Amino acid sequence: MKYSVKILFLLVALSTASFLVAQNNVIDEIVWVVGDEAILKSEVEEYRKEILMQNQRIEGDPYCFIPEQLAIRKLFLDQAKLDSIEVQESNVNRSLEYLINEYIASTGSVERLEEYYGKSLAGIREDMREQIREQQLVEGVQQKHFGNVQLTPSEIRKYYNSLPQDSLPFIPTTLEVQIITVEPKVPLQEIDKVKERLREYTDQINSGQRDFSTLALLHSEDPSAMKGGELGFMTRSQLVPEFASVAFALNDPKKVSNVVESEYGFHIIQLIERRGDMGNFRHILLKPKVPQESLDTALVRLDSISSGITQGKITFDEAATYLSADKDTRNNKGIMVNNSRGSANGGTPRFALNELNQDIAKVVGEMKEGEISKPFIMLNEKGRQVAAMVKISARNEGHKANINNDYQTIKQMAENARQQKLVDEWLQEKINKTYVRIDPAWQGCELKYKGWQK
Repeated sequence: MKYSVKILFLLVALSTASFLVAQNNVIDEIVWVVGDEAILKSEVEEYRKEILMQNQRIEGDPYCFIPEQLAIRKLFLDQAKLDSIEVQESNVNRSLEYLINEYIASTGSVERLEEYYGKSLAGIREDMREQIREQQLVEGVQQKHFGNVQLTPSEIRKYYNSLPQDSLPFIPTTLEVQIITVEPKVPLQEIDKVKERLREYTDQINSGQRDFSTLALLHSEDPSAMKGGELGFMTRSQLVPEFASVAFALNDPKKVSNVVESEYGFHIIQLIERRGDMGNFRHILLKPKVPQESLDTALVRLDSISSGITQGKITFDEAATYLSADKDTRNNKGIMVNNSRGSANGGTPRFALNELNQDIAKVVGEMKEGEISKPFIMLNEKGRQVAAMVKISARNEGHKANINNDYQTIKQMAENARQQKLVDEWLQEKINKTYVRIDPAWQGCELKYKGWQK
């Protein structure tokens, strides 16, 4: 079950300095003591800076809110020791590399990231590593003690009936979409052109004329081009099989792979570093150009299929199953599944309009339930042009959540509420049993939980 209690930000905060000089020139004041753990003013300032940088909302006075959040984290970490909870270093490394890459992308370069935090990339990594490890320990405690909440339908209905109408979330219009695609034929000469260009890049790199990352920045058609083609540390399972097979066979960072074909296009790959079952690679991706003639031919093919559906010779479901080129949907009658991360519709066939492929969204906005679109050209998830037509199998207009149409949403709300209640009870008991001392200058706050100030 996905954990979603709101008492902790669980930020992966970068430590921006080892200490701060307070306004009264006292170095790193101790503002709270929780058990045998101190909360320093520098910790509060670092946390505040990260919250502001990430545009997170601070509830009330930050110098009241933040120390309480840090105190709660220390209680969870203490429980992690009691529970003998451990984290896998591979998971820590995976999260670390993902976040490092995100920070580099947001600042624009490694140099800018180092300048912002006033330390080397190696120093930033170590600071982040400990923060990630603590976060995963906290999540381990949460999962062990509160992660198995399961409510009966009657409990969910009771929760729903107890909610004021104005607290019910608004559910935006959602669509359930079926799709049929035809892939345009790419002439062999276009494929040969791409392969030849990649071989030329390989020769330039091997001869020392050009740097791999420079060529990736200039020519790669993958989003990683902005980072010199660097992907960050990944496991085999995170990469498409054809790419992974070649990438993980590399053992010399000075070597460049042969040309590799995947569903995204054609690649050359260079190893940066291996760490256990993870690897960091650079690559250059090129995609063969699809001539307009091939696109037109694909549209004609879809027109023919559309006519067959209209004339009753074949159903849309049958056409999607037997004639569609879309491997992700053809075994499911063309039904698209929402893979949006963090979406309430994730894992279901429902899409809010902004969760759909942009090209599909332009077509289906005003379509009615049961309506079939005209064939159109779209850019698929792999970044390739295909001909497509879609059918709206269901359209659910925007409305306030109700138990009949939005059972899963209400169920998640009810389970989250129960989790929060359990956490609150557990924390209150821990606080009552834990030694806490708050510096007089930091007292007088309105805190979420009682018993801190003894």
